[in-house]
Amino acid sequence: MTTTEATAEVFLTALRALPKKQRDAVLARIAEDDDLREDLLDLALIAQRQDEPSRPFRDYLTEKGR
Repeated sequence: MTTTEATAEVFLTALRALPKKQRDAVLARIAEDDDLREDLLDLALIAQRQDEPSRPFRDYLTEKGR
């Protein structure tokens, strides 16, 4: 486990340990922050689409240029 992964695990464990009302308050604050909300949405989209087939970027550009 990397240092980054370990730090993330510590924060996630602490978040899960909070009572629901406090956990909801933390998540609401994260959602209110424009940069953090955008990061979360990006990560959610990546997780949602990670099993989709990929294709080379040049193929995409060629198709888009038609």
